[in-house]
Amino acid sequence: MKNFLNNIFGDGSDAGSQEQSQERKLKIATAALLLEVAGADDEFSDEERSVIIDILKSHIAITSEEVEGILEATGQALNNSIDIYYFTNQINNHFDIAQKEKLIEMVWQVIYADEHLDGHEDFLVHRFAKLLRLHHSQLIDAKLRVKNRP
Repeated sequence: MKNFLNNIFGDGSDAGSQEQSQERKLKIATAALLLEVAGADDEFSDEERSVIIDILKSHIAITSEEVEGILEATGQALNNSIDIYYFTNQINNHFDIAQKEKLIEMVWQVIYADEHLDGHEDFLVHRFAKLLRLHHSQLIDAKLRVKNRP
């Protein structure tokens, strides 16, 4: 598994590409949370996919050309990971509180892409918040920001 993750994320051995490698790790970690919640209700709708792609392009600075590669790499990483902790740990090590709050807001956007909150999705977003060391109030504030958008 370590070799697989090194192939996707890189092992950071090249000092010149270490920053790019870390940026890619964070993009994949972010996409992993979004894809994981999209599949929580066993339905990965076109609306959810569209929201994820829009988020990746507008908030994570992924170009249109990079989107499919990031989604594919993320899917492989999710299939080969034991749990989501690896990804949330990457985020905790590099995101500040405001960035983590924004990420949870993005997760809520994916959840509400189909205008329905499934119990599995609700459980998972609460788990993400706990793993990202966010307070319940931060989780609810992010949810309300998404729900109150026109």
